[in-house]
Formats: sequence, C-alpha cells, structure tokens
Amino acid sequence: MQKTTQTNLQPAKARPTTIQLKQELQREQHKSRYHKLLRSTIYILLAVAAAAVLIATLVLTVLQVTGTSMEPTLQNGQIVVAVKNAKFQKGNIVAFYYNNKILLKRVIAKAGDTVIIQKDGTVLVNGKALNEPYLKEKSQGKCDIQFPYQVPDGKIFVLGDHRATSVDSRSSSIGCIENEFIVGKVVFRVWPLPQIGMVGN
Repeated sequence: MQKTTQTNLQPAKARPTTIQLKQELQREQHKSRYHKLLRSTIYILLAVAAAAVLIATLVLTVLQVTGTSMEPTLQNGQIVVAVKNAKFQKGNIVAFYYNNKILLKRVIAKAGDTVIIQKDGTVLVNGKALNEPYLKEKSQGKCDIQFPYQVPDGKIFVLGDHRATSVDSRSSSIGCIENEFIVGKVVFRVWPLPQIGMVGN
C-alpha cells in the first residue's frame, strides 16, 4: 500500500497596494520629522539650561537670609537674588563677604561722607538726617566708633535695618566694607512665594 504525502500550500501574499505604500511612506516620514523635532527640542533645552547656569554664575548670586539683622525688610529663611557688579546707591541693600560669610546690610554712606548717629538712633549723613521708612524703630545700637565719622576711601558704611541688634559699620569689629568685598546688590526676593518681588529701599 503506497503512502501519500499531504502538502499544505500557503496562498501567496498579496502585494501591497499603492495606497498602502503611500501610507507606510507617510508613517516613516512622520517618524523622521518627530525624531528631528525631538532632537532640536533637546538641544534648545540644553542651550537654555547652559545659559541659565552661566548667568547664575557670572551675573546672579542666590542667597538665603540668616538672622534678624535686616528685619522687617528681610526675614530669616527668605531667599533673595543679588546682581553682581551692579551699581548701587545709598539706601540699597548689598551682600558682602565678612569672615568667610556673606552678610546683608543697607548702604548708608560712601567714601568721603560724614556719618553721625544720634542717641535716639537718627542717622545724619553730611549733616542731613536720613528718611528711613524701612525701619520699624530707630536705635543707636552697638556703637563703639567716634562721631562724626568719615567713611574712608574705597569703602562704604552699612547698617542693618534692625538697628537694636544688627552688628555693622557702627562696630569696630566690622567697620566699613571695602568695595572689593561686595558680592552684589540685592534686588529680588524669590522665597517664600507669597512674598516674591523686588527688594526696594
């Protein structure tokens, strides 16, 4: 008896139609465009991030307020931004190096100015009493320098806004600040969010 062998024949695959080929081509072109867009977006984000780091390094300094010497203007724990090499005037708040720390104080007088602080805490610069709306209360505070006091060349005279407790240019332990030690002018508060905004005089 002769064995028979059964062969399964598969139907030939139908060739893709012109419409299917066009659809496949469109899919491939779409993927190619998507990948190009993704790459360009990543490059842009990297460039923006690099620029932000460069600006933060060369132009801006982010600082956290420590202590109460600048109350009520600046409070403990707040985060502020100082602009490096910015021109500052009397009344502005500056950050400066002191004993490996960065302190924040208000500029009261510049080189050549004469300062007098009266018993009641009124500050006179070149014989004129300062209008200081940023103070909660006046105080002569910790003061061991002789008045009238003339600010030396290349230095500034600074005071904290919380005059009763701030240790600043009134004390010979700190004295006037040399210009080369100034980090920058404090211009903006970034934290906490409800108090975000410019730091004015």
